Amino acid sequence: MADDYDLIVLGSGPGGYVAAIRAAQLGLKTAIVERENLGGICLNWGCIPTKALLRSAEIYHYMQHAGDYGLKAEKITADLDAIVKRSRGVASKLNQGIAHLMKKNKIDVHMGDGVLKSPTSVAVTKDGNVTTLATKNIIIATGARARDLPKLKADGKRVWTYRHAMVPTELPTKLLVIGSGAIGIEFASFYNDLGSDVTVVEMMDRIVPVEDADVSAFLEKALAKQGMKIMTKASISTIAADDGGVKATIKDKDGKESSHEFSHVIVAIGIVPNVENIGLETLNIEPDHRYHIKTDAMCRTNVPGVYAIGDVTQGPWLAHKASHEGVIAAEAIAQSLGNKDAHPHPMDPRNIPGCTYCHPQVASVGLTEAKAKEAGYDVRVGNFPFIGNGKAIALGEAEGFIKTVFDAKTGELLGAHMVGAEVTELIQGYTIGKTAELVEEDFMHTVFPHPTLSEMMHESVLGAYGKMLHM
Repeated sequence: MADDYDLIVLGSGPGGYVAAIRAAQLGLKTAIVERENLGGICLNWGCIPTKALLRSAEIYHYMQHAGDYGLKAEKITADLDAIVKRSRGVASKLNQGIAHLMKKNKIDVHMGDGVLKSPTSVAVTKDGNVTTLATKNIIIATGARARDLPKLKADGKRVWTYRHAMVPTELPTKLLVIGSGAIGIEFASFYNDLGSDVTVVEMMDRIVPVEDADVSAFLEKALAKQGMKIMTKASISTIAADDGGVKATIKDKDGKESSHEFSHVIVAIGIVPNVENIGLETLNIEPDHRYHIKTDAMCRTNVPGVYAIGDVTQGPWLAHKASHEGVIAAEAIAQSLGNKDAHPHPMDPRNIPGCTYCHPQVASVGLTEAKAKEAGYDVRVGNFPFIGNGKAIALGEAEGFIKTVFDAKTGELLGAHMVGAEVTELIQGYTIGKTAELVEEDFMHTVFPHPTLSEMMHESVLGAYGKMLHM
């Protein structure tokens, strides 16, 4: 069978379509195989449309507090159908944008179910018709899906995953959110802002458990102040749903069980990689211990010519990590085919930022203070509060802080952790610094514009070394 393509990408999410574009830029004849929507889960049912929902909730929140800004807004109501319609419109527009990018970069798109038949061929099934495509290389970018509760599958009526929670036909009156990672907390924040009575159950000892402990503690207090009920070190003993709602028995941190009734439940307990029925067993592609695909730092699987990126591989499971891996894999493939302009670099997971778009926002990169100490570092820590920043006060957003963790011996930035207004936009400054291997003096000598929230980044660094100016 002749080689029809240099590269076939299985899946068109933020990892897959970016990999295809970069490969095309490097002169590779490239195709994408997609079974559902161009742009994958992130663009159509995840990252982007959820931010549209959260923006509507944020505006609603500000309108309800118009008096704090010297304004009057009366009889404010939320139109759930219109909010959802706006979110779906954003997703549709971006989906069309991906189609344009494929056409612009001369990337062939094959819609259908793709299955790896060999390291050099992919079978695509559409409406019962099978087309076999030949290729020199394959990138698996099939993503992941929401994990169900073991004894209660999502039905889209009373039991929701993130996908159902994005297109509600009614506003939950009393909502249970199981899991307090980014997805769970974002939806808890969205529905709480719209007026739902929200309870969050988290089995770990704090919410957003991957974040720094100080961030978790601050966020929990902020959400509780907004009326949300937070239960940590808690678990679901029993749960059942019918047409009338959801009944759950919850065991609290003291081991006491209590019965509760909810109108709806959102299950946000993690993801399951989409590894079934795509031909991995045929090729003997090696999984890791969590059933994701095992790869090296260049995204190569154990089968020559077959790469894997994004949520189907090891974490962190973030869209921007998938996109960056897409570039790495595409450049590694181009280099293997003789392109001297391709210079792939290994991924360093310590330099991948994470963002949670609740209210207040959370953002971080690198090691938490606790993890840095566990790794044996002698640390210097700076912590600057929003209340000490003029721009934050002027915005009416004086709650939050920025925390930086440095290696006391070398001045290396080990981690940065933020909670407060617009911190998801600020974190990239520290991410660039970590990637460039800047030390404390580089941050200290940088001029931060005034008045901006970014000045808190400077103050946090100064604080780690006893040089804080405005607190």
